[in-house]
Amino acid sequence: MTRIRILIPYFGRWPHWMPFFVASCRANPDIDWLLFSDCGELPGAPANVQVRTIGFAEYCRLAGARLGIPFAPESPYKLCDLKPALGFIHAEDLEGYDFWGFSDIDLVYGQLRRYFTDRRLARYELLSTHERRISGHFCLLRNNVRMREAFRAVEGWQGLLADPQHRAFDEAAFSRLFIRRKNWPGGLRRLLDLASPWRRCSEFAEAYSTPNGRIAWVDGGFDFPRRWLWDNGVLRTDRDGEREFPYFHFIAWKTGWHAALSSSGEDWALPPRWSISAGGFHKD
Repeated sequence: MTRIRILIPYFGRWPHWMPFFVASCRANPDIDWLLFSDCGELPGAPANVQVRTIGFAEYCRLAGARLGIPFAPESPYKLCDLKPALGFIHAEDLEGYDFWGFSDIDLVYGQLRRYFTDRRLARYELLSTHERRISGHFCLLRNNVRMREAFRAVEGWQGLLADPQHRAFDEAAFSRLFIRRKNWPGGLRRLLDLASPWRRCSEFAEAYSTPNGRIAWVDGGFDFPRRWLWDNGVLRTDRDGEREFPYFHFIAWKTGWHAALSSSGEDWALPPRWSISAGGFHKD
């Protein structure tokens, strides 16, 4: 089976929904996660989720040294810009893996292998779950020199990454390496895609992982699911029948949530079924 490792730097405090994130990783035992963090122990972490303890300033020095640029941002949010470069920064941690990826933690995973099948992975070198841009919240890249160093093909990448301000490098400048003129009519855009060696080796397919935004839902409308259902690792919605989703990025809902769950005790022992709504997580 194709081996996959997801790289995630995260600093500060684990969010209150972390037990659910961890549970969704546990339900994907044939994919590995490596987190770089100063948040301390991650209770209940399964064997496929490793946390490597490192301070924020130390991590920034490491990234800057590997990239050969000054890198000393004040906010961990700037680390989002490093996502396309994580495979290069942590190349030694990817030995033996066929694919690497980057991901946010304000999401829960479904059965990732049912979406990212070996047949799909054999065909592409980069797989984005948005149709017209790199999906910064989750993206897979083949573990070869070409894709680990693809970010270096972006003109002016050193300045963009060294800038202490967040520049949305992953979803903007890095996206344009693969997709240009994204607002052109479909036919013309497909011709342009055929002429691009970067685009020909990549898949940009809408997986409907991030609702409540500007991207229309599966049916073409903007009436989005009101509840997501997680059942023993299978992720569905309250309105799409048996259709499964690879993950749910709940960025549009999380700002209205309160830390209803603590990070200790029985809160970390979750039932096999639960759901998510605008009101938070529910132990169904």
